[in-house]
Amino acid sequence: MAEQLISAIESSIQKTNLILKDIESAYGWPKEQRNQSFAALRGVLHLLRDRMPVQESAEFAAQLPIVLRGVYFDGWQPANVPINLNRDDFLYELRQTFPYDVEGGTERVVQVVLDALSKRITPGEWQEVKDTMPQDLVQMMP
Repeated sequence: MAEQLISAIESSIQKTNLILKDIESAYGWPKEQRNQSFAALRGVLHLLRDRMPVQESAEFAAQLPIVLRGVYFDGWQPANVPINLNRDDFLYELRQTFPYDVEGGTERVVQVVLDALSKRITPGEWQEVKDTMPQDLVQMMP
C-alpha cells in the first residue's frame, strides 16, 4: 500500500514538472527559474478555479496531477464562486499574484500557462472549461 502511494506521488510530481517545463520552455527559462513558472501556474489555476462553477471546477481538477490538485484547491471557497472575471480582470488579478516582469507581459503568461495546461487535459474537458469563460478570455485560450 505504501509503495502505491509513493508511486502515485512520484508520478504526480513528474507530471507537474512536465507542465512547469512546458512553461519554462516557452520562455526559455532555466530550471533555476522554477519559482517563476510555478507562480504563473498557481496564479492561473486559482483564477480558472474561481471563474468556474463548482461542478466544472471539480471536473477540471480531477484531471490535474495530485500535487497540482492540492495547489488548485488551496484556499478555495466554493461558496464564493464563480467570480465574474472578464479578460482584463483576469489579467489584473494574475498581476497581483505574479510579481515578475516577463517578456510579453501578463497576457503572454496566461497564454503560455493555458497552453501548457491544455496539453494535459482531455479535449472534451478543456472545451467545457472554455465554455464557462467569457468570450474575451476564450480568445486567449488554445
